[in-house]
Amino acid sequence: MSIALRPRNEEPLSEINTTPLIDVMLVLLVMLIITLPASTNTLDYPLPRPSPDVVLDKVSNTVAITPGDRITWNGQSVSEPELRGTLAQAVALKPEPEILVAPDGSASYEESARVLRLVKLSGARNIGFVGNDRYRKFGS
Repeated sequence: MSIALRPRNEEPLSEINTTPLIDVMLVLLVMLIITLPASTNTLDYPLPRPSPDVVLDKVSNTVAITPGDRITWNGQSVSEPELRGTLAQAVALKPEPEILVAPDGSASYEESARVLRLVKLSGARNIGFVGNDRYRKFGS
């Protein structure tokens, strides 16, 4: 009969056998899967259907800045105070229309920034920019 003797240096073993731990975890996982009931209970809830007489129109208005730093609202020339009033009226509408900002490439930066500030101060939440794809290549 042979007996394994431990060496004299009395160092603790640094290896832990994790196989039994993994086996126990797999058994518990299988038991959990078996005991959980399949979710066969469903709730049929009738979703509302849109009536054919309701028409959803997305209203949008365009604020453009021309090369001569002229501001236009849907093609009509307006001054800054008129634009401020028009924006206030547009923001008060329900549902709020989309405001599209379309500065020309030749318009001055100062006028474009002033118009953007007016749009921001109006409280508009639906703001879009038109024509940005024209400026994707510089120098052409």
